[in-house]
Amino acid sequence: MKTVPVTAERTPDGRRICVSRTIPVARERAWDVLRETDQWSAWGPSVRAVESSHRVIERGTTGRVKTPLGIWIPFEITACENYRWTWRVARIPATGHRVDQAREDRPDENRCEVVFEIPPLAAGYVPVCQRALGRIESLLVEEDE
Repeated sequence: MKTVPVTAERTPDGRRICVSRTIPVARERAWDVLRETDQWSAWGPSVRAVESSHRVIERGTTGRVKTPLGIWIPFEITACENYRWTWRVARIPATGHRVDQAREDRPDENRCEVVFEIPPLAAGYVPVCQRALGRIESLLVEEDE
């Protein structure tokens, strides 16, 4: 299993625990996977199904996610621009999602960094986000094969 960096960063939503992974695909492809609700259950360990007002999220998208316990929880996308989206789940600010250009990227390479921004009170969610990053990479790399 790859090492997934965990850092503390200041984000537009305040201080967050950030979990990231560099993935060998174009930034736009990773962004599409994060925004397409029909992909969430493929990469999100805490999401079994999604019902959404939009298949590709944008600010104001609403819906609900089904948890592994079979409970449906409402969500609303609170921001979605510049390769970053955030949401409220059950009216509580939840994990942010973003895609950055890979720091070690060279202009001729397709690499990006997928980052989850976790509120400090949800620090126990770090392992779930680490698993999600591995699943995202698997989905994107399998598409290339």
